[in-house]
Amino acid sequence: MLAAERGAAANTLAAYRRDLEGAEEAIGDLVSADREAFASLGGAWASLAPSSLARKCSALRQFCGFLVDEGWRKDDPSPALPRPRTRRPLPRLLGHGEVEALFARAEEEAVGDKREAVRLLALLELLYGSGLRATELVSLPLNGVPRDAPFLNVTGKGGQQRLVPVSGRAREALSRWLALRGEGGKLLFPGTGKSGHLTRIRLFQLLRALAARAGIDPEKVSPHVLRHAFATHLLEGGADLRVLQTLLGHADIATTQIYTHVDAARLVALVNARHPLAVRSREG
Repeated sequence: MLAAERGAAANTLAAYRRDLEGAEEAIGDLVSADREAFASLGGAWASLAPSSLARKCSALRQFCGFLVDEGWRKDDPSPALPRPRTRRPLPRLLGHGEVEALFARAEEEAVGDKREAVRLLALLELLYGSGLRATELVSLPLNGVPRDAPFLNVTGKGGQQRLVPVSGRAREALSRWLALRGEGGKLLFPGTGKSGHLTRIRLFQLLRALAARAGIDPEKVSPHVLRHAFATHLLEGGADLRVLQTLLGHADIATTQIYTHVDAARLVALVNARHPLAVRSREG
């Protein structure tokens, strides 16, 4: 159902499977488990972080709804599950100076025709310059990079497609990479494993190694941190939240609103400078 009706991505399907299998290990067959068994999961999962508990309970609630809809259960025991209150965590951030240090090191290493270094520079440009998710980046098809338009055709979560602008810098890095990439394969960043593309884990490792060489704490750097930096720095520069939502591929504007915390000072200054009552106060 998740795959066929909701178009859930492979990573989402795998996460749901893990959560449901973990619940079944704790209380037995989920089709026949009673309300008390579901309630006992609160104790079994007491050591989990609130966000992890919330995710597991959400998976179970959706599964119970599916069982009822399909007629496999007459009752829905999911109301007995705990309902942890979670706050969406603030994203880890990289400052402008740290981003500049990363790029300086990557550009220094990518001088000439060093294939791996040029590839890393292209990856870095697309993560920070276009705000792609790691999975979106490593699975980019070769034909998703138009030769005559400054956009990427990206397939995001749930199979949703969007056009993502590519900066002049990123296009230059991509051109260099395409010249060194070689022939064969349908993916922009081919790999040697079963997936056929550079893996997310390898991308993570490459970025952390680059951070260490640039004198930045590797623990601060990941593909998702660079995506956060893209969003944060665009918002600081005056980007509209709805535009940012489109660029990031967020289905819900509430997901994008997490970035507003980073620019509170600018927003306050904007109200003080532009609100009609503020203007009247200055004139008075």
